[in-house]
Amino acid sequence: GTSDHSIVIYNLEDYSVKYRLKDHDNSVFSVCYSPDNELLLSAGRDAHLKIWDVNAGYLLLEDIVAHMFAINNITFSPDGKHFVTCSMDKSIKVWDAQAFKLLKVIDKARHAGHGTSVNKLLWTGHDDLLISASDDRSISIWDIAFNS
Repeated sequence: GTSDHSIVIYNLEDYSVKYRLKDHDNSVFSVCYSPDNELLLSAGRDAHLKIWDVNAGYLLLEDIVAHMFAINNITFSPDGKHFVTCSMDKSIKVWDAQAFKLLKVIDKARHAGHGTSVNKLLWTGHDDLLISASDDRSISIWDIAFNS
């Protein structure tokens, strides 16, 4: 992701540009492939979450206004069934990775979440725990439970 609003996909053999995706309205802060490498998710200063079909030549599948302010990071759950986004709007959002549907919002008012911008996420394989880091100088560990 770049500050000129684009995403650049490189050939790993010769480092030539394979694709240049220009669909964001501002800087792209985070890109993340799904664990099966079929989807690429991108997000940034425009607060849009964009979902690209890798096998269709990076065809744009979804453009979701996902947060109120810039989206700082995206990461998938270890099983690939969910992903999370975090934002300058102080929230973490949990999404269904197949339907691209919002499932849960984690914020200060509802879950004693972070008080300032949430900047980084790591969804670990250890007990399926989500770790978040914020400008409020805290790191939080979340147990994301889903109904079976």
